[in-house]
Amino acid sequence: MRVALVHDYIREFGGAERVLLALSEIWPEAPIYTAFYRKGSPAWERFKDRDIRVSWAHHVPFFSTKLHSPLRFLAPAIWNSFSLREYDIVISSASWYITKGFGTRGTERKNPIEICYCHTPPRWLYGYATSKEWQRYAPIRAYAAAVGFFMRQYDFRAAQRVDHFIANSEETARRIKKFYRREATVIYPPIESQKSKVKSQKSNLSKKNTKSYYLVVGRLAQSKNIELAILAANSEKFPLHIVGTGPDEARLKQLAGPTVTFMGYQSDEKVRGLYGEAKAFLALASDEDFGMTPVEAMAEGTPVVAYRGGGYVESVVDGKTGVLFDELTTDGLLVALDRLETVNIEPKDCIRQAEKFSKERFVREMKKFVTEQI
Repeated sequence: MRVALVHDYIREFGGAERVLLALSEIWPEAPIYTAFYRKGSPAWERFKDRDIRVSWAHHVPFFSTKLHSPLRFLAPAIWNSFSLREYDIVISSASWYITKGFGTRGTERKNPIEICYCHTPPRWLYGYATSKEWQRYAPIRAYAAAVGFFMRQYDFRAAQRVDHFIANSEETARRIKKFYRREATVIYPPIESQKSKVKSQKSNLSKKNTKSYYLVVGRLAQSKNIELAILAANSEKFPLHIVGTGPDEARLKQLAGPTVTFMGYQSDEKVRGLYGEAKAFLALASDEDFGMTPVEAMAEGTPVVAYRGGGYVESVVDGKTGVLFDELTTDGLLVALDRLETVNIEPKDCIRQAEKFSKERFVREMKKFVTEQI
């Protein structure tokens, strides 16, 4: 079976890239088609030994650094420049760059069959918060409105060419149904933690986490609402560790008080250690597509305090593996932190919940799904 993988671009290494890495391990001979890569980036370091095939846009000066976002209307030309007819199966890993539409549904072509693993319909096209709040600039709003009008039409048409959709959560499956009028099978993304495998075999897990700091891990973007954690830490003077980088970093550092520590980019091993030593993990995005970091925290036996919305409600069990709260404000977060002190959360329950989202499960379900489509 000839398989090809298609991914937005290779630059940051986030949840979508972890899925791509797992897919490339299932089908190690499959080439990875992508719009561009940034050499030396965290994602590049993970995929540099793979067969990466870039589009013509990769060779345009400054496209990978500055132009890919303002020139996002070129996405159709980028993906249409690839010829994928030699493959039996194309698995597209689709997010904001409209990476889909390579399949045979509704056409006379026999090959390939496209299975689209959709992390989310492009958030910028459908009114969801994005990493950069460009809406505050009137000229950019006008430009985005014009581009968005045509790109939504293209995105819908591309979605109709997909043979089979896989969603990373029930939340994303609902969006696929709403915007594309298509059904999707949910296969949760892979969560892997060596430390949790060791922990789950031990019987001396403490009933109460005695560590003092709270933890945030992720891209420092306004859509993540990290300022709520910072303001709460400033108010109550509790230690808060923040791991990650992003466009909102400078603003967040200006807000931060003396108990807030910005740790920048950290290795997977270091992050796992931080998860395990944290009092709780804070997940504060208002409409997260799924959210792999809360599950990673639970895999280390750490409870999660999360906003009751998006994919968080699918992974965090309120009162058992963490606390969900409804008011997305600093006061709402502080009430949730107070409640965390009153509930009895066992580390082993957190680990057991995280195991439902294991990498082994992902590999098994993906192989089964692809085999059934053949």
